[in-house]
Amino acid sequence: MIKVHINKNKIVIAGHANFNLYGKDIVCAAASSIVTTSINACLKIEANSLKYKEVYEKKELSKLTIEVTSDNKNVLLIIENMIAMLEELALTYKKNIKIIKED
Repeated sequence: MIKVHINKNKIVIAGHANFNLYGKDIVCAAASSIVTTSINACLKIEANSLKYKEVYEKKELSKLTIEVTSDNKNVLLIIENMIAMLEELALTYKKNIKIIKED
């Protein structure tokens, strides 16, 4: 299961959806596309808008940490949209992705 931990200006995404075999998993592909597109858009607007760190295990991405360092309204809208899209994905694939909002 993909777990998305959201805490103020920090988002941690970890795990694998296990919807299908590696390379055929549409839930992982959707989550990856949503997150990658959002990160790239933020960095295009403002190069220092966020910091991200990827952790790999056995040549696979196992954890991604995103720290939002900007208060640019467009960057924040993109991050809000990313979270909303991940939430929508989690509603459809409850067994494969979980959103955890922390205070």
